[in-house]
Amino acid sequence: MIWAYRRTGKFAFHVLTGALETDARTADVPIEFAGGVDAVVDAIERAQAAGRRVLVGWSFYSPDFALLARELAAVRARTTTGAALHVAGGVHATAEPEATLRAGFDLVAIGEGEHLIRELVATLDRGDDPHGVRGVARLDAHGELQRNGRPERAELDAFPPFGPRHRRFGPIEITRGCVYACRFCQTPYFAGASFRHRSVDNVREWVRYLVGLGFRDLRFLTPTSLSYGASGPEPDLTAVEALLAGVREDIGPDRRLWFGTFPSEVRPEHVTAGALALIARYASNRALILGGQSGSDRVLAHSERGHDAATIERAAALCSEHGFVPHVDFLFGLPGEESADVEATFALMDRLVARGAKVHGHTFMPLPGTPFRRAAAGALGPEVRRRLLALSSSGALYGQWQQQEHTARELSRRGR
Repeated sequence: MIWAYRRTGKFAFHVLTGALETDARTADVPIEFAGGVDAVVDAIERAQAAGRRVLVGWSFYSPDFALLARELAAVRARTTTGAALHVAGGVHATAEPEATLRAGFDLVAIGEGEHLIRELVATLDRGDDPHGVRGVARLDAHGELQRNGRPERAELDAFPPFGPRHRRFGPIEITRGCVYACRFCQTPYFAGASFRHRSVDNVREWVRYLVGLGFRDLRFLTPTSLSYGASGPEPDLTAVEALLAGVREDIGPDRRLWFGTFPSEVRPEHVTAGALALIARYASNRALILGGQSGSDRVLAHSERGHDAATIERAAALCSEHGFVPHVDFLFGLPGEESADVEATFALMDRLVARGAKVHGHTFMPLPGTPFRRAAAGALGPEVRRRLLALSSSGALYGQWQQQEHTARELSRRGR
């Protein structure tokens, strides 16, 4: 098993590695982490020389699709035909399986990968045909797309949150799926529009494992931090406290626990005095990432965000009152945005910045698999760009919004 290893997809590879490590059928299959074309080619050639069948796994987000397709072509040009089977997974491949296959990948893994990768590797290790594995998509002899459905969804407790035997670590995923079907986001359409949580006992087991290895910083992965333990949109603060209090007990007072910050966020309507008191009591961070996205109620409603602009402002004010610096995500160029909406967003950002908040800026990208897939790419006019650059130069705005504008145009062009 060779992972075409990249920074942007590494945590997915770590989780899949843990899935292979903990299945008796696949635990002894060698795994290599090959970063870049040269490393992938070298790993394939060494595996071939050892007489092994070779599976190369690729995972990428939509903005990286064109780059990874070029890397695949380069690998194929330097290896013999049939030297390896190349499978692509992740949110983009799931949303666009036919385009992914036509880019040169042999198979696409549809949906979540833990069960699928076990079955695929076990099938290949037996010498059997992988094309019938549940969750696999392929092109048949006539070039037509064939799907084998979706794989079984993972129960998080049943799998490690990373690859412990190979010492490939990352944040502990505590929640998968999202009940908030925001029209620009791929998460609910890939992992499901419901929450699945890792239990407190299981989280604490892995936290103690990391502490035993000397880790001093503990982070969680979740689409919405204060939804831990909840089944619907209302937070369950009892569950959140059980998680945070248990983990703090395990790590002691000197290690750092991060909650509501990278790589996760907090929804603004979940920010209450009680929630902030919990985070302040147990977590180490004094910054929180709030999902705002727009200062226009009309645009927020069209995007199905589930809150209004006033909720964003109240949440940021509460954060400041309780000693937290709010970092508020804004998504520029959302579908349907007009000049009045842009002005409402700038007005809200200015008020937030005046009260000590930071703005984390993004440009809307029409992502495959989302309701906004066919929308126009986010475009920033000269005046909007000038005002954003002014905020950036003052230190109030940060993020990849300029690069994302270019990427958005590429995604829009491909989508059409």
